[in-house]
Parts: sequence; structure tokens; C-alpha cells
Amino acid sequence: MTEKKPQPAARSATPGRARATKVTALPAKTRATRPAREQATDELPPCDRDWLIALFKGLVEPLGRALPISAEVVLHDLALLPNSIVAVHGDVTGRQVGDPATDLLLERATTGELDHMMGYASKLPDGRQLRSTTMIIRDAANLPVAALCINSDLSMWHSVERIAAAMVGGVVPAAESPVSVPQPPQVPVPEDTPSEVFARDVDELASHLVHQAVTEQGIPVELMKKEHKIAVVRALKARGMFLLRDAVEMIAATLMVTRFTIYNYLNEIEDEDKDGPPSKQGTTKRKG
Repeated sequence: MTEKKPQPAARSATPGRARATKVTALPAKTRATRPAREQATDELPPCDRDWLIALFKGLVEPLGRALPISAEVVLHDLALLPNSIVAVHGDVTGRQVGDPATDLLLERATTGELDHMMGYASKLPDGRQLRSTTMIIRDAANLPVAALCINSDLSMWHSVERIAAAMVGGVVPAAESPVSVPQPPQVPVPEDTPSEVFARDVDELASHLVHQAVTEQGIPVELMKKEHKIAVVRALKARGMFLLRDAVEMIAATLMVTRFTIYNYLNEIEDEDKDGPPSKQGTTKRKG
């Protein structure tokens, strides 16, 4: 009986490294044809949302120190909405850790329209104008994790502008007739400037959202019909009001209906959205 000879092992170009040849980088040509998200995942180290939050929390203070004293840096953890502030440096808006998001950020998170908003104008209740920037931080799967916001108080710069205008305006060539020094320029506030609310607590934010939605109807609550009240509820739903504590009770009290009526309105809105496009009434989109 003939003895069966064992088959020779596969030869390797480098002895002793047969296992290592199984883990190789994809050729550049192959990588170029793969989706960008998969390529990014290959190159990024393993991380999760907690790692990203911790990373950017550590950057808030040094970034705030690098900016002028009139700037504020705020980090929001979007998983904690509405009380989403987890780090803050500066006191432009007077907020602190544990305070809620602005009405604008809450609305964008609710509608799924989270994206970078660079250098947009805003203003505080006392009239101070701000230049704000909101940067959305995403994970390797492109899911939004946090929002890094910078709010700059322009009051000091407007004062510098007025002083410079007064100084330059008073200098005229000797050959020309003397002219009076111009008055400090009035800085116009664009009509579409968002009155972003930097609330100190959820109750303040909720009160603003309800007041805004009711005011948009242009009719007192006492005279509202069912369609007006549904429009109010629709607007509040779009702006994230129902993420807030005791939202249903507050809306019901304002509209002078029961809690169960608010739930019925929500069901009607959901059915209407399934059957066709929603009514334009009460859903005016805010500019950011």
C-alpha cells in the first residue's frame, strides 16, 4: 500500500510571514472606488461619541482664551437636549453647564437640518448684537454628536467703529472748507436677524416658544378656532417644544384646552403629514 505524501505548504516570498500577508492595505485604485464614508472609517482610529465629547470639552477653555474677551465658546451634547450645554467659557450670554440649547439649535435638531451656520447675526434681549457661529461635530458614521458654538459680542467693536469714524471724518485737507464731524453711524439691524433665545432654563425657553407660536397666528387665543390652535401645535412640534418638560400641560393651558385635546391635535397633524403636505399656516421657517 502506497503511503500518501503530505502536500507541500504554500510558498511565501518571505519565510515565516505567511500570516502577515493576509492583512494588507487595499490598493489605491480599489480604495478610490469605495464610498468616502468607508474610506474615512478605515483611516480614523476607533472612537465613539463619548470620546468626541471629551475631546471637544477639553478644547473649549483654550479656544475661549485664544479669542477676544468679548467671545464665548459653548459646547452642546446633542444627546442631552434640551439641557445640552456640557462646557462653556465666557459670559456673553450668561449661561452655564446644564442650561438648555437655544431655540434655534433645538429647532434645527428637531427638523434634522443640523449643519454648520457660520457668522450669522443674532441679538440678546438687552439689544446687544452678536455674531454667532455653530459648528456641528459628527462621528465617523456622519451622525451629529455635538454643536460647538462661538458667540461674539459686537458692542466693543461698534464703539471702536464709531470712534474711528469720528476721527477720520474730522480730518480734511487745508484747502477745503471745514466740515462738521459726522455723528456716529447707526448700525442697522437686518429685519431677518434671528432673535435667538439664550435661555437660562427650560421654563424660559418653553415660554418663549409658546409665545412666539401664538403671536404668529395674529389672533388672541380667546378668538382662535380649532385650525388656529392646530397651527400653533404644529409650529411648536417643529421647533422641538415637545422635547421640553411639561410641554403638553403648558400648551394646553395657553390654548385653553385639555391635555387630551393637545394629543388629539398631534394625532391629526401626524395623519395629515402622512396623507399630504402639511398646511403652510404656522410653519414659517426661521432663517439661521
